[in-house]
Amino acid sequence: MTPVLLLAAEKESAQVTDWAARIGWVVGLTLFVALVYWLMREGWKWRGTLQGDLPELPTTPEETGQALLTMSGRYHGSTTAGQWLDRIVAHGLGTRSRAELTLTDAGLDVVRPGASDFFVPAAQLREARLDKGIAGKVLTEGGLLVVTWEHGDKLIDSGFRSDHAAEHNEWVEAINSMIETNSREGAER
Repeated sequence: MTPVLLLAAEKESAQVTDWAARIGWVVGLTLFVALVYWLMREGWKWRGTLQGDLPELPTTPEETGQALLTMSGRYHGSTTAGQWLDRIVAHGLGTRSRAELTLTDAGLDVVRPGASDFFVPAAQLREARLDKGIAGKVLTEGGLLVVTWEHGDKLIDSGFRSDHAAEHNEWVEAINSMIETNSREGAER
């Protein structure tokens, strides 16, 4: 046998993995991730507790009238008006979901499969505008329909994104027109 073949036959490969150390790291990392998620959940529950003074959300009345506009899209959450990072989580307002919006003379009906539906009476609507972000969701300029409404003694901004973003301008005009009409009628009384 030649010396080169002998050297190759006698060499053993080094141990590739230290399994005990690897398992320790995986377990440690898994526990750390679980702790972070648990802390996030507790923070969400604590925020809901702090916002416990928010009254129950209005439900859709039996008679809302004819639909002026409808929209299918996503509900991205609600915040304290003017503070786009102060998310409201009480009563399910912090839960993102699909949404079906219907604007009638009675107000704005928000149907959310898998989350709490709510209704904003026309008298509680304060403003509609296009914006670029709301608590954890940032889009291009004008990519989000934000509706400001009053609930209890709090002004709330709720963010929606239509499946067809071109509809947003029509919604802003319709809601602001409704608010203007309601305020004029209220001033005349």
